[in-house]
Amino acid sequence: MRLWSNSWVDGERIPARYAAGRLLDSGVGFSDNLNPHLAWSEVPAGTRSFALICHDFDVPSRGDDVNKADREVPEDLPRVDFFHWVMVDLPATLRSLAEGEFSRGFTARGKSGPATLHGARHGLNDYTGWFAGDVERGGNYFGYDGPFPPFNDSLVHHYVFTLYALRFERLPLEGSFTGHQVRAAQPLPGGQRDREQAGIERGHRDAATSRGGGTAGF
Repeated sequence: MRLWSNSWVDGERIPARYAAGRLLDSGVGFSDNLNPHLAWSEVPAGTRSFALICHDFDVPSRGDDVNKADREVPEDLPRVDFFHWVMVDLPATLRSLAEGEFSRGFTARGKSGPATLHGARHGLNDYTGWFAGDVERGGNYFGYDGPFPPFNDSLVHHYVFTLYALRFERLPLEGSFTGHQVRAAQPLPGGQRDREQAGIERGHRDAATSRGGGTAGF
């Protein structure tokens, strides 16, 4: 399975209009937050639905130094996955998502969900946890919210889009769910995985998985 985007070239810097945040003269602020165009082909026979995940694997495991002008987030700080987009139950007949179809602008307290376009369901992205306890922005963040890397990070952040071709129409998750739960919810009897994947980043392939993505940093 092949996955690509017309919004940027795989592996290159992600344009600011797809980011949730940007650097301003006065500090940091919100950006256009458009979801990118995605398209795919060479779908495996027997596919009954798709699931989509976008994650950043360079996120600091602690937020103590994040966006502090007098210091830098150290390169050797352990990093964790941060999910920017989680979507399941995309119909098997679908072959593309339009730019801005799911997200235009940053919504304080989060977009509504889980129900979304094409009969699909959005999961919670990790801004839900990041803004937890914030009086103005705390809430459940469904759907796409793009890159917002710390302006003082020593590392460039990488964003990976992965599409899963699944052999069932509805992923067995109910209510609100996360990217970690989607990854764990696709087992086959005997411990095999009932999926094919596709993504963009670095031409990685695992079975029929394709990955794609880009980088961002202030």
